[in-house]
Amino acid sequence: MDRVSSSEEPPTAKISSIFIYPIKSCRGISVSQASISLTGFRWDRQWLVVNSKGRAYTQRVEPKLALVEVELPKDAFTDGWKPTKSSYLVSETRAVDPKISPRFKVMFSDGYPFLLISQGSLDALNELLKEPVPINRFRPNILVKGCKPFSEDLWKELKINMFKFQGVKLCSRCKACLVHVFENTKNTKKVPTINQENGIAGSEPNETLKEFRSDKVLRPNKKQQGKVYFGHNLVCQ
Repeated sequence: MDRVSSSEEPPTAKISSIFIYPIKSCRGISVSQASISLTGFRWDRQWLVVNSKGRAYTQRVEPKLALVEVELPKDAFTDGWKPTKSSYLVSETRAVDPKISPRFKVMFSDGYPFLLISQGSLDALNELLKEPVPINRFRPNILVKGCKPFSEDLWKELKINMFKFQGVKLCSRCKACLVHVFENTKNTKKVPTINQENGIAGSEPNETLKEFRSDKVLRPNKKQQGKVYFGHNLVCQ
């Protein structure tokens, strides 16, 4: 594994924050650097909460997971650290969409190893909202600053330190009711609408996003799927 640091400055933007979410849907951890691999940052979405029937629990079905704080030993962010044999931690990998990135895998991320969002995009959205939302509503891995709003939409290739990333797909924030791969049930809540401080779901920011970030607006000539887009999914080459 190699490392990406938030202290290095690319030509057009600077990384301001790096986030990992060791347990899917629980609170994230802000770190100054993180080991990277083909599946994403080390420990990101490494584990998943399941119920007594073995089905996954995420914020889509239990928003209060947003209140669960996760703490890892400081040594966990060194290359040599591993969980103890008594920890009983189990993980697995899944393939990324083979039509887009056939050789990459993820742990329990929804589909791609990395999610990048710019501070400019968040600021532009907040200017339209009655109540601004923090970046944790979108649960990105990489937050950058110093670029124009939504310029990350067009980033096909980017370099962070010595590492090359490829932008493969805008991150869709579905406003329709879909069957999700983990829960095996219909989504009734959309993560960006869940307040990460109290676990309560509302209607924003999705209602505002669909006015200017929907497939109807961004992709009017393609099949409409009732999605809104915020952020860019990446893979590391």
